[in-house]
Amino acid sequence: MKWEIVIGLETHTQLSTQSKIFSGSSTAFGAAPNTQANCVDLALPGSLPVMNRGAVDRAIRFGLAVGGTVSPRSIFARKNYFYPDLPKNYQITQFEIPVVIGGKIRFFVGDEEKTVNLTRAHLEEDAGKSLHDTFKGPQGEPATGIDLNRTGTPLLEIVTEPEMRSAAEAVEYARTLHGLVVWLGICDGNMQEGSFRCDANVSVRPVGQKEFGTRTEIKNVNSFRFLERAILFEARRQIDVLEDGGTIIQETRLYDDVNDETRSMRTKEDAHDYRYFPDPDLPPLMISSEWIEQVRADMPELPVVRRERYETELGLPAYDAAQLTVTRSVSDFFDATMARLPAEQAKLASNWIMGELAASLNREEREIADSPVSPENLASLIQRIADGTLSNKAGREVFAALWAGEHERNVDAIIEARGLKQVSDAGAIGALIDEVLAAHSGIVEEYRAGKQKAFNSLVGQIMKAGKGKVNPAQVNQLLKEKLG
Repeated sequence: MKWEIVIGLETHTQLSTQSKIFSGSSTAFGAAPNTQANCVDLALPGSLPVMNRGAVDRAIRFGLAVGGTVSPRSIFARKNYFYPDLPKNYQITQFEIPVVIGGKIRFFVGDEEKTVNLTRAHLEEDAGKSLHDTFKGPQGEPATGIDLNRTGTPLLEIVTEPEMRSAAEAVEYARTLHGLVVWLGICDGNMQEGSFRCDANVSVRPVGQKEFGTRTEIKNVNSFRFLERAILFEARRQIDVLEDGGTIIQETRLYDDVNDETRSMRTKEDAHDYRYFPDPDLPPLMISSEWIEQVRADMPELPVVRRERYETELGLPAYDAAQLTVTRSVSDFFDATMARLPAEQAKLASNWIMGELAASLNREEREIADSPVSPENLASLIQRIADGTLSNKAGREVFAALWAGEHERNVDAIIEARGLKQVSDAGAIGALIDEVLAAHSGIVEEYRAGKQKAFNSLVGQIMKAGKGKVNPAQVNQLLKEKLG
């Protein structure tokens, strides 16, 4: 039987406010345990929550960016459950009326463009953190400590429709969403610190079946690589269970990256199990049209706008434009490079940024802001390739020199010092072609007999004779003329 994976993601995005969503406690990361939790966070008697306007600003910004509807009136609710790291024994969140309804995220998986529709985005507070590996009990037995510093940290939970059909699609959606919230300045995107965490709802069904299968939820995955591996494992696990005649239990599972498996945490609750009801301590959140327009006026150029500009003004393919606008840092690097180049060289710049530069950054696990090759250097390199001074192969050698730290030299100095200048003189290339044709008359006869591969063989011999420094475009043109 052929199976189809059905995936929906819930992403907890920590908003970049300096204080918590309902109190004045700091949200700074790394403080000593339980030093950033005040009376509101600890739910001491008589303490009352007060809404953080900055958190609402960021939610509005996100809603506008994804084309969602910002609710003029939304409600906070209490979600009741009992964990040691939840001092109130309920979480303040939004249920029936969220701050943002709908919206969509566009991205590429390979060469195929995808669109995932968002169900909602709602504001809520984070819980504390249980520390399982730090403490021992009186007899040396394992014990758990509770750090409430994260309690009350503002989150925007972004929920998709169950429209993704592969782990690769889920990862590309998550990457694009991550790039967007960082681009907007509403989240720092630090996954190691828990600022961007995904819950993956996964089910499988026979291909062609309309009804969804029973889903499981994989909680708090904070790595794109782990997200893909967790979904792949869970899908395989569910298929194995069903093919063995078993049934899937609706449950919450945890991904163990050491053993590359998901493990059961608890039976998955339905909404009614949380006994949602409106929070009596918080009035409805009212957002005026003037507030929305003020946020809109302060927003940066959106990725979708910049993407369209790259396609219409620079003539980039849709795939290139999309990849260059996944993160603002990459897009800004491309813009800084193009500020020194004519529009017709945009595709060449795109190829170098998505190719050689991206590979070098990934190999050394660097961010583009830390690239040893600056936009100015890259633009100079591209100019020398475009004007025929450098071949692509020689261009890669210059790039490697710049990456290795030869900053005291500019591109032209590196070309001169290494003797990389490409031969573009028609007379010199013509003489070289004549020598190769005389030395390989047999290949010439094969070409004249209709064997097109012989032409490529001759080009290879000419490039070899010219030690790779002759202009390949001119070689092709002049060779055709001489053979014609």
